[in-house]
Amino acid sequence: MALRSVVYKAVLQVADMDRGYYAEHPLVIARHPSETDERMMVRVLAFALNADEELAFGRGLSTDDEPDLWRKDLTGAVDVWIEVGLPDEKWLRKACARAARVVLYAYGRTADAWWRQNQDKLARLDNLQVFRLAPEDTAALARLAERNMQLQCNVQEGQAWMGNGGRDATLTPEMLHPSL
Repeated sequence: MALRSVVYKAVLQVADMDRGYYAEHPLVIARHPSETDERMMVRVLAFALNADEELAFGRGLSTDDEPDLWRKDLTGAVDVWIEVGLPDEKWLRKACARAARVVLYAYGRTADAWWRQNQDKLARLDNLQVFRLAPEDTAALARLAERNMQLQCNVQEGQAWMGNGGRDATLTPEMLHPSL
C-alpha cells in the first residue's frame, strides 16, 4: 500500500518591501512521504519570495510534469515555474521551454558542486534565475515546520526573515544566474 502525503496548513503573512507586496495567504501543503521538513519549508519560502494571488503549489514529487510552484495566466500558459532542490539540467531546459520565467532555489550540502557541474549548460537559458540557499539557513527554516503554522515572512534588500512567533530563520538567497 502506498503511503499518502501528509497535509500541512499554514497562514503565511508576507511583507515584501522589495516588491511592495503585502498579503496573507492560507496555504495547504501536501508533503510527500519522501519529502523532508527542509524541502517542504524551502517550498514555503519560495512561495513567500514570489507571492502572488495566482501562485499555486504543483501536485508534488509524485508528478513528473509539474513544478513545485507555478503561476499561470488566464489562458493557461505558465508565467512562472519555480523549482526547489538540485534538478537535472535537462529538466530545467524543459521548464524554460514551457514557461516565460523559471526560478530555481538550489539548496543542500551539495548545491555548490551541483552548480559547478551545471553552470555552463544553464548559462544559455535566458529566462532562468538560480538562487542558492545556505545549508545552515535552510536547516533553521526546517525547524519552523509544524502541521498547523502561523508564519510571517519579511523580505527586504534581498534578505528574507521567516518566523512563527517562537522561532525564526534569516535567509539570504544568493543569485547565481544570471550573474551580476
